[in-house]
Amino acid sequence: MSFAGQVAVITGASSGIGWALARTLAAEGSKVGLIARRREQLADLAGQIEKSGGTAAFAVADVTERPQIVAAIHDLTVRLGPVDLLIANAGVGAPTTIEPFNVGEIEKMFRVNVLGVVYSLEAVLPQMLQRRRGHLAAISSLAAYKGLPGESAYTSSKAAVNVFMEGLRIQLRSKGIAVTTICPGFVQTPMTEVNEFKMPWLLTADEAARRIVRALKRRRKVYNFPWQMALIMKLMRWAPDWLLERVMHTYNENPPFPKTPL
Repeated sequence: MSFAGQVAVITGASSGIGWALARTLAAEGSKVGLIARRREQLADLAGQIEKSGGTAAFAVADVTERPQIVAAIHDLTVRLGPVDLLIANAGVGAPTTIEPFNVGEIEKMFRVNVLGVVYSLEAVLPQMLQRRRGHLAAISSLAAYKGLPGESAYTSSKAAVNVFMEGLRIQLRSKGIAVTTICPGFVQTPMTEVNEFKMPWLLTADEAARRIVRALKRRRKVYNFPWQMALIMKLMRWAPDWLLERVMHTYNENPPFPKTPL
């Protein structure tokens, strides 16, 4: 299928995968709606898209604030038209520490990574149900397939996204609405640039966006990529605890926190 002429709304569009997805979909002929907290970056991206002959509009919102994100998406609907494709992309990550136990950052990850998805879907679902068509997508992670030491909160928040989207996909099956869960491996973004270890099969954000758009065109239920990393993560489910503890010991001694607080 083609996204030409369709309205695609992307959360977390001010950088990383969201930024690249917006440019890729605009190049496909989509009218793109951009949402994030940073106005300057959104305005820059919208300007680039329009300069290239595309159509873009933006709204500033924090996905953890339910009234904000619902109002932002409704505003974009008025300006661009009914949403055909929603990509709940906004996400954050930080290590889980035990001394001290960083509950504040854990709460933030769940609010952004899980509730941010739910609130974004809430804003478009009624209209999609009324029209009996539409496509909902969420950017999860291959990390969702295994609880990792030092990453308990991030991996479990992404596992929650996977299970939530799975149940929703089955529930909406007869309603004309497609649901896709996207699980990338390592992608060059501001979130991963703090990692000091070698990230296997690292993709650029542009390459990740191209692959994601291809998967969305095919209306994939779940898209895990790259396949090599997906295979490793699934095999890790069978790895003994002592091995994972040993492998990630150095990581947990000096975990890479984001440059800006969550």
